[in-house]
Amino acid sequence: MGAEHDGNLPRDATVADYLVARLAEWGVHRYYGYPGDGINGMTSALQRAEGRARFIQVRHEETAGFAAGAHVKYGGGPLGCVVVTSGPGAIHALNGLYDAKLDHQPVVALLGHTALPAEGGGYYQEVDLVSLYKDVASAFLAQLDDPSQARHLVDRACRTALARRTVTALVLPSDVQDLPAVPHPPHAHGYYHTSAVPSSEPTVPPEADVRRAAEVLRGGERVAMLVGQGALGAEDEVRRIADRLGAGVATALLGFAAVDHRQPWVTGAIGLLGSRPSWQLMRECDRLLIVGSQMPYSEFYPPEGQARAVQIDIDGTRMGLRYPTEVNLTGDAGPTLRALLRELGPGPGPTAWRATIADATGKWRAAQREVAAQPAEPVNPQSLFATLDDALPGDAMLAVDCGTATAWYARHVRVRPGMLASLSGTLLSMGGGMPYALAAKFAHPDRPVIALLGDGAMQMNGVNELITVAKYWREWSDPRFVVLVLNNRDLAFVSWEQRSGEGTPMFPDSQDLPDVAYHRWAEVLGLGGELVDSPGLVDGLWQRVLDTDRPVVVNAVVDPAELMLPPHFTAEQARKTAAAVLRGDSDRAGIVRRGVPAALATYRPRRRGR
Repeated sequence: MGAEHDGNLPRDATVADYLVARLAEWGVHRYYGYPGDGINGMTSALQRAEGRARFIQVRHEETAGFAAGAHVKYGGGPLGCVVVTSGPGAIHALNGLYDAKLDHQPVVALLGHTALPAEGGGYYQEVDLVSLYKDVASAFLAQLDDPSQARHLVDRACRTALARRTVTALVLPSDVQDLPAVPHPPHAHGYYHTSAVPSSEPTVPPEADVRRAAEVLRGGERVAMLVGQGALGAEDEVRRIADRLGAGVATALLGFAAVDHRQPWVTGAIGLLGSRPSWQLMRECDRLLIVGSQMPYSEFYPPEGQARAVQIDIDGTRMGLRYPTEVNLTGDAGPTLRALLRELGPGPGPTAWRATIADATGKWRAAQREVAAQPAEPVNPQSLFATLDDALPGDAMLAVDCGTATAWYARHVRVRPGMLASLSGTLLSMGGGMPYALAAKFAHPDRPVIALLGDGAMQMNGVNELITVAKYWREWSDPRFVVLVLNNRDLAFVSWEQRSGEGTPMFPDSQDLPDVAYHRWAEVLGLGGELVDSPGLVDGLWQRVLDTDRPVVVNAVVDPAELMLPPHFTAEQARKTAAAVLRGDSDRAGIVRRGVPAALATYRPRRRGR
């Protein structure tokens, strides 16, 4: 079947050229990936589309998956896109794509595949990609076998990814990519003529449901709000309804940028890494409003029957799963909260409850500052985050990896309006911090980015993706790209989980990490490097690195014994941690040295105003 001319395509356009053009109609102009002969047709088409589409070459396909989801999180565009080669390329991408799926980010994956005539013959790199991708791309997955399919498969993949906020995938046999394009399928039986216009989404629930929600919330004397990533973009509405209800606001990590953490009624993170005021907020509230969050730890919600609850979410299938809500409002957070505000009417919420929240939050923040200032061997990692909070530029973008860096970020960094911040929120995958930082920087090359990583994450993806930073940084209008590496030579989060969860000592064969001069590696690549191996070097650190004319890696040699104290330390956790020490934990001296003063500062009662 020959190519039919389209005004936007040359007469000799291939299927791959058409895919790039059609994806552009859906807002896809940046592709993360790594080349290979399974996608030579696609990379050739991207080369021909110079100026209209961009291929970002990362060091590993896993990074491509992470970066595509982060591209949407940081506002780079409505859809993320991955393009990877057949077999191992598609396999490598899976972890990053699962991160996008679990965090509900719309991503289209383009997977190179064995040429049609060779399929089923055990060809090199031949993998059953349709079977392999059935879970991560369960919403829509198809193989493109005929040029006339290209239009409707692209349209459906993009529409589904956007409507369901998930990952979709197209399998592209290598020979089909180079066939002549068919932008207009025949007007005949068995062919489709689809639209590249996105579908509308529900925005405001029915008025009767909004009225019922207002009735539930209006009578509350102690209202709590839990805010997640679904509230991003509705920051003003969240603030206004919190003021109207006199509510305290706890945040899931993915929803950090939805509130101003400098406000005394914002209790901060919730969950295992959360704050004590967030724990108290949920333990004492009589009403609960959940906005765009699916935070999964049920023990951090109010006990069942304590609070009457309302939930707002764009996905009606995911409501009432964490707490027995009375009213579920399916809609966008912004317009739904505005409708709820109108129904509630004017008037301030309970001021005594707000004062209680502010008092608890102030004491907690003072306690965390005290812990961050305590001496450690050699450097207290929390001091790096406390001083970062003081030095953050107003337009900073934060990318956080999984591990102890997440804990100190949650405790010390007060994200405020104008900033962007994200992480692997549901998959909790190590290795996502650097891909996230790269995606943030490509989305906004005129803004500074700060990546917060542990040494385990740095060794997993960071050292390699630093090469990607070195490859591209000169084209960024703002060269500030700071990577903080917490170098404690230990998979510390795992070590603490083992101690408090299993009651067994740290297992060096499993958790010890090689000591790497990360700052020297940065210098080899032509980037800046800074070694922080004594407390005196923390003062002024962030100003120094943010004033540097190129990306910088901070190799911070920190104390592996720094405790991640939960907001509510149970007797069972204390017993198991003590058991680990008694059983000969290799760092038992450090646990005692850091555990006693940190626990005293965190849990001791404090007078009002301290």
